[in-house]
Amino acid sequence: MIELSDEPMTWLMAGDSITQAVYHTHGARGWVEHVQERVCWQLERLTDVVVNTGVSGWRATDVLGAYDFVIGRFAPDVLSLSLGTNDAKAGPDGLERFRDAMREIIARSAGAQLVLHTPLVVSHAGRARRPDLPAYCRVVRELAAETGALLVDHEAHWLAEFPDGEAIPWLDDPAHPNAAGHRRIADHTLRTLGLGELTEL
Repeated sequence: MIELSDEPMTWLMAGDSITQAVYHTHGARGWVEHVQERVCWQLERLTDVVVNTGVSGWRATDVLGAYDFVIGRFAPDVLSLSLGTNDAKAGPDGLERFRDAMREIIARSAGAQLVLHTPLVVSHAGRARRPDLPAYCRVVRELAAETGALLVDHEAHWLAEFPDGEAIPWLDDPAHPNAAGHRRIADHTLRTLGLGELTEL
């Protein structure tokens, strides 16, 4: 559960295109915007700042290489890392590189409340490029256990809803969530963080 301060907080969401929420929502809100709505409006934390530094195509090594620009300069109170979908294209050979980069990002972010997200489930059509994605999810779970970070397990959540792995209603293409998928990501994240979920206005 995230510990809320009486003082304004900075929430930093780093990740890839799923965090950046470009194109595939077709004008709807991405999951970070939904989280911001819940935190800043529905929880009445109007002076909290939610920063989205997701970049399409990025991997953990990219975030690490640009750490000061995309994370460090904001000195976040809460740091959310949602990576692995692009890293998984490297297959088994990329697992240790992914783990090492994530560990270094975490180490540099001491003092922030840390939130780690497993990658989402891609459809069968998307697995040809990412057959080892479940192994990257396992690395995220291991890092959360190792560091005490809050774990938002999207893979488990999506598989509970779609046991065959075909989350078509929540996807815009084989690897990117649509507007409905982003809402599911947001609500699952908020519940895991102990912040409830979005209420309709």
